[in-house]
Amino acid sequence: MLTSYHNHTSWSDGAATVSTLIDGAGKAGLDELGISDHYVLTPDSRQVSWSMQTDLLADYAEQICKADENSGEISVRLGLEVDYFPETIELVQRMLAPYRFDYLIGSVHFVDGFPIDSDARPWKELSQNARDNIWRGYWQRLRVAAETGLFDIASHFDLPKKFGYFPSVDLTQEALAALDAISAAGMAIEINTSGWERPVREAYPSFFYLQEANRRNIPAIISADAHKPEDLVRHFERARALAAEAGYTELVRFNQRRRFAYPL
Repeated sequence: MLTSYHNHTSWSDGAATVSTLIDGAGKAGLDELGISDHYVLTPDSRQVSWSMQTDLLADYAEQICKADENSGEISVRLGLEVDYFPETIELVQRMLAPYRFDYLIGSVHFVDGFPIDSDARPWKELSQNARDNIWRGYWQRLRVAAETGLFDIASHFDLPKKFGYFPSVDLTQEALAALDAISAAGMAIEINTSGWERPVREAYPSFFYLQEANRRNIPAIISADAHKPEDLVRHFERARALAAEAGYTELVRFNQRRRFAYPL
């Protein structure tokens, strides 16, 4: 079984159409391709350039479902990567309710308006105390996002490390509280291989947090966070080795919000 669920198309910030990504999935040998474009409903209703337009959700869902019907041997899963904002989460839940998603990925890309992973410059301009506060706020938001019960998968768990800026204080307990919430919510965590391509040169999550996830019996998936077909399975063998080292013996896949295990 080979799956890749965290992938983006031209519905948001991906470089390929749905059909092109499916073609790429066939070449990559995937059994299941998940499409999970960005869905961002900000507190001020500002459109984020890398998100799909929120009023196009019905068209998006329809196209992915039709693609699954015509995709041959590859199963195409309907997913969505949803940004968590405390101010809009209830509205988001109502907007997503009519659709039969296979899974929902929960993400935090902003803390009080600060863009965590847009580029390194905003991080560079912060004082170390301000960086510490962003990290602290990130862990708190990730914990509360899990507590909503909306999501099936926690994405790029330690995302703020992307550009190599780390807290100067020990926030381990805050991070572990987020893992506790993910576990209590019955969510899976992804091993996001895109981190190996970023300045930090490390998968999300780090090995320590992956071990802690396994200790909490949090299931894992391996995802490429691909924005083009050639990246659909990048670093997957490396990720499998990391998962095994952390104690995992199986991965999970999704179908209509139900989770199924298969051997690592």
